[in-house]
Amino acid sequence: MDNSQKTELFERMPIPRAVAQLAIPTILSSLVMVIYNMADTYFVGMLNNPIENAAVALAAPVLLAFNAVNNLFGVGASSMMSRALGRKDYDMVKTSSVFGFYCALFCGLLFGLLYTVFSRPVLTILGADAQTAESTAAYLTWTVSLGAAPSILNVVLAYLIRSEGAAVHASVGTMSGCLLNIILDPIFILPWGFNMGAEGAGLATCLSNCVACLYFFIVLFIRRKSTYVSVDIRKFTMKKAIVLGVCGVGVPAAIQNLLNVTGMTILNNFTASYGADAVAAMGITQKINMVPMYIALGLSQGIMPLISYTYASRNYKRMKKTLLFSLKAALGFIIAVAVLYFAGAGVLIRLFMNNENIIGYGTRFLRGFCLGLPFMCVDFVAVGVFQATGMGREALAFAIMRKILLEIPALYILNALFPLYGLAYAQFVAEVVLAAAAVIILIRLFRKLERKEPGRSE
Repeated sequence: MDNSQKTELFERMPIPRAVAQLAIPTILSSLVMVIYNMADTYFVGMLNNPIENAAVALAAPVLLAFNAVNNLFGVGASSMMSRALGRKDYDMVKTSSVFGFYCALFCGLLFGLLYTVFSRPVLTILGADAQTAESTAAYLTWTVSLGAAPSILNVVLAYLIRSEGAAVHASVGTMSGCLLNIILDPIFILPWGFNMGAEGAGLATCLSNCVACLYFFIVLFIRRKSTYVSVDIRKFTMKKAIVLGVCGVGVPAAIQNLLNVTGMTILNNFTASYGADAVAAMGITQKINMVPMYIALGLSQGIMPLISYTYASRNYKRMKKTLLFSLKAALGFIIAVAVLYFAGAGVLIRLFMNNENIIGYGTRFLRGFCLGLPFMCVDFVAVGVFQATGMGREALAFAIMRKILLEIPALYILNALFPLYGLAYAQFVAEVVLAAAAVIILIRLFRKLERKEPGRSE
């Protein structure tokens, strides 16, 4: 994408078309990623072994922790790059991408090393017991000890490439790894293949992330004369403006994901006390709930470059129209999905595991989770705006509110009032409050911007 194409996309293209061009590939890659996340659960579930399925569910918080690094350097660097593009500061775009890439690489290698050294206490923290520890450890060996670096780089490179409007390339790279994982899963997991169970799911994940990284490196090499995304280590710098610019947005985003890991770990530990069937059902429910969640997240990430660019170039009118159009489109879809989930909860759980006990647990879990989806959609889009405009403090405040002040206390209270089944409603409680706060902050933001220099005309 050359400069004239970037200018057309960010400054002149009709908003519905611009949002579609940026968001649809991102949403599609998010959906493929959801299917990829579900693939492990689905194919391991075909073994009809709750212990193997519980292993995948228990490992989920560690893999979710990767998102802390992804957001620190992916969201942080990409926001910095898009805002620099809006100011026409192309040197800053390149140095920000180099900084994000190499910091992500270092953290991925460190992540794998630390897990390898401290694997036993980590398994205990995750809630693995004598029954599930061996399978969980085997899965994490491939996905973390050996797979942390390619898993993190895969996502960070997609953020960097998407920041300048190349959403299709970013999405194709992500989807290539996800699709390969779906193909490899049954080969490594099931008895007719290598019969590795949960460990096979981990191996498939590791290999697919390596292939996705390879795709991104090839794209950067081919487009080296037309892209501002760079991995040239000679351009690496720790200049204050770059470090603060990336970390100002990235650190709150990373903290948000670390708190998500904490919340999921607490949820899994509560659920684990009710047995492997309950853990397996909760894991399946969370994977199904990821479909609308990732669609909302994909939309939020997809429009971030446009929000960043219009904010930096002071085109506030276009920025506001982009946000309102995106919210209306997303909410209509998410509400329809929530209704479908509530009505068809049992059928959806049965698709993953034909075990009546697990279906009974999962049906009630999913009906609780789906109530919070519309509010979560508003929350995700708002946080995307905060990240795109450099509002790190607001993004951090939302992260703290979501988990520490709302969801984690709700888990304790609801589990005490309604043992096990109350856990599924903690997310709903948190998201209702956050959605209300998001609307208030966004209204105040645009009122403040309206008092500044008027945006450029459409």
